[in-house]
Amino acid sequence: MEIENQNGAGYRLLPSINSPADLRTLSIPQLTDLAAEIRRFLVESVSKTGGHLGPGLGTVELAIAIHYVFDTPRDRVVWDVGHQAYPHKILTGRRDRFDTLRKLGGISGFLKRSESEYDVFGAGHASTAVSAALGIATARDFAGESYRVLAVVGDGSMTGGMAYEGMNNAGLLRKDMTVILNDNNMSISPNVWALSKHFTEIIAHPSYNKLKRNVWEFTGHFDQFGDRVRQLVARMQEGVKVIITPGMLFEALGFRYFGPMNGHNLPKLIRLFQYVKEMKGPLLLHITTEKGKGYRPAEEDEEKLHGVNPFDVETGKSNSKPSSSPTYTAVFGDAICSLARKDRRIVGITAAMAAGTGLDRLQEEFPDRFFDVGIAEQHAVTFAAGLAVEGYIPVAAIYSTFLQRGFDQVIHDVALQHLHVVFALDRAGLVGADGPTHHGTFDLSYLRCIPGIVLMAPKDENELRDMLATAIAYTGGPVAIRYPRGSGTGAPLREDFREIPIGAAEVLREGADGAIIAIGNMVQPSLQAAETLAAQGLSLAVVNARFAKPLDEETMARLAARFSKFITVEDNVVVGGFGSGVVEWLQAHGHDDVHVRVHGIPDSFIEQGSPQELYHMLKLDAEGIAGVVKECLRDSATRTADVSSAKETAADVSSIPSHSS
Repeated sequence: MEIENQNGAGYRLLPSINSPADLRTLSIPQLTDLAAEIRRFLVESVSKTGGHLGPGLGTVELAIAIHYVFDTPRDRVVWDVGHQAYPHKILTGRRDRFDTLRKLGGISGFLKRSESEYDVFGAGHASTAVSAALGIATARDFAGESYRVLAVVGDGSMTGGMAYEGMNNAGLLRKDMTVILNDNNMSISPNVWALSKHFTEIIAHPSYNKLKRNVWEFTGHFDQFGDRVRQLVARMQEGVKVIITPGMLFEALGFRYFGPMNGHNLPKLIRLFQYVKEMKGPLLLHITTEKGKGYRPAEEDEEKLHGVNPFDVETGKSNSKPSSSPTYTAVFGDAICSLARKDRRIVGITAAMAAGTGLDRLQEEFPDRFFDVGIAEQHAVTFAAGLAVEGYIPVAAIYSTFLQRGFDQVIHDVALQHLHVVFALDRAGLVGADGPTHHGTFDLSYLRCIPGIVLMAPKDENELRDMLATAIAYTGGPVAIRYPRGSGTGAPLREDFREIPIGAAEVLREGADGAIIAIGNMVQPSLQAAETLAAQGLSLAVVNARFAKPLDEETMARLAARFSKFITVEDNVVVGGFGSGVVEWLQAHGHDDVHVRVHGIPDSFIEQGSPQELYHMLKLDAEGIAGVVKECLRDSATRTADVSSAKETAADVSSIPSHSS
């Protein structure tokens, strides 16, 4: 597709579409023209804002057909994940705000209930749509209403076990609902495709279904003979389905299967939806689409143009200037390969994020020791546990926000059995434009509460390498390393690995007025804050904790003996995180005289925006940390003065002669 008029001019139909009601006034040929305009608009818009491009280009006709045939928002449409739903957003009144996509205060890159009544269920993680749609359909039946419920699920989401849990339950409950499988990856031979498509059109057609009902009603009058005829007809139909369609599994789960159908043939897609609209029971429509459809760079490299930074429309190449520092992801990927060359027991596991976690490098060099389990974090963790039982060293590289889905497995299958599994948590802290569904702001809290786990966070690239080597060498149980998205600090990389004593912190700067105890991504801005404060006459020690669990008890005791004021800094929620651990340790060891200011992510969900904007808003950049430290020192001084005054008053009162006899 050639993109012209990048200033957005020249659209004929798109400016008039502000809701699905406007869509329904168009003819089928006009809808086809509209699809081309939406694709062009998507490419032009995302080239400026960044975002998920390939998935949305593949669902343009699908979104048009859904909103054209079904009575949205009365009919409920649940989109899985949300990055495939950009066309849906464009058709539901948010076109004029697309220049704010994923920006601070702008529209979300995922589904968000507070953003639109058409976003029925919020989603940034995969495999949730079927379960949510089943809940909505059940609530509909409780209320005695009659609207349709649809779940649009990508084929990637179907690698998650929760999708099948939902489908199994839906098949048992027999609720009226439709699952649309958006398949942009399955390969089907041309001959099977043609026959299957023809068969689908037959079994979906109203005339066929009317005939089927008449046969069922007629044979119902013949007692046992009628039952045998019904069974014979049903077996013949199911046998044909098994031979010429890939829907046997879905039929076994209790869904009536239709497909596969070409998801870019808009007239036939609309006709299929019209056929099945009034059908009862759980239905599955298998729709095949092409990721990146209509934009050559996205069609040729769908992986790179799945999620993009701002790019040049003509070439598809990113406009972002490459950083001079490697990303933490790249550092991790290189480090695990280096370690794997020396130890054949090391195995890499990821959940559909090979490139995103850096394990694609291990995959290339050691393909037999790399496993991508799909969007199935629970399985990934227990799979790792099984490997550990037999003496291998599994490194499960999973985004911080996604490991939340495997929390029970981390406890029950790994920690409880003291198994040596290494968790590499990329995207810890605030990730930026993906927003609250993807911020890694809970891992220190949800992992720190697990008995026996070792929890680390590096201050720079070398420390990440050393922590990975330390984690692999450690044999006492599970270890987790959390590190941020994006470029590192620029520290010159060493070739060697240096193991870190478990629990050992390091004092980076001495001071006299108090101690800043920081962890991970917050160490460098804390050092900068201390330098700023030194210019103002305040002397702060800075400690790189390195471990959220176990804490360095010796260093903690020395600090508590020297300072009455601690400021802990973390890019994790303050509830139950690193700072909470420091407070717990001080109280348990009788250091009640130490005043602690726990500084981190507040007890709330943080919205989207650039990391720089968000860290500044939360006072977690150097400037903000300096301000928080000054405030803490001032408040502490005020409290000390108040206590001294109270003691003096008490002494004065005690010196007054008693009037009692």
